[in-house]
Amino acid sequence: MRAATRPKPLYSLNQPARKTLLMFARSAVALALVAAASLAHADAKVLKKVAPEYPGEAIKKNISSGSVRAKMTIAGDGKVSDVAIVEAEPKRVFDRAATEALSQWKFEGTGAAQTHEVKLVFKSED
Repeated sequence: MRAATRPKPLYSLNQPARKTLLMFARSAVALALVAAASLAHADAKVLKKVAPEYPGEAIKKNISSGSVRAKMTIAGDGKVSDVAIVEAEPKRVFDRAATEALSQWKFEGTGAAQTHEVKLVFKSED
């Protein structure tokens, strides 16, 4: 059986030049990732907030408080296009109320999609 051979490169670099090129490529990728992360989590300016309603299910179960941490995807025009629940306590009690309210929030349009994370705290008025 014959071993596979690697094709010869069209050009060849000496070892120092190869290391420099590799280091430059890694730095460029790292910078691109940092820039993308910075843009994705830039502070979004809220123009309209809608407060969530306290769920009837929580009242029936005598749950007096809770919280939801959610991540919103904001379209370039400032409208919320998606809401993802990141964390909730207690689980699945306040999720729907938070999602419905956050879906109505409006942000200043930037022309590019972005994300914004918020924590909503629920407390019964009893």
